[in-house]
Amino acid sequence: MNIIADTNVLVRAITGDHPEQSKAAEAALSGADLVALPLSALCELVWILSRGYDLPFDKVAEAVRRLVNTANVVADRPAVEAGLAFMAAGADFADGVIDYEGRWLGADVFVSFDQRAVRILKNLGKSALSLL
Repeated sequence: MNIIADTNVLVRAITGDHPEQSKAAEAALSGADLVALPLSALCELVWILSRGYDLPFDKVAEAVRRLVNTANVVADRPAVEAGLAFMAAGADFADGVIDYEGRWLGADVFVSFDQRAVRILKNLGKSALSLL
């Protein structure tokens, strides 16, 4: 069976915080022929682990890398790496993914009210514009 993993399944499998659901999540992920990880689910996962579980960057990055490097998992790996690089620079994983996808779609300037995201992108040598 090929499955699409919802964020709540990923959270349970990674945190193990709910014995029954965590066991079911782990079984579903390991038993699938293919696990599709949508970027939106990964963005939610990073937010939940970072903010909800207050895990430090290195633990969140390790969990995401371990997940996407699992043999039966497919994900947009360049977008995931862009998100992790952005997070390592002190910004939100989702902003890195948004920037990556936007450039992949043909845009060349990231526009935001988030001055930190704009500053980090500029520090990474990318075009970005703050609307503030």
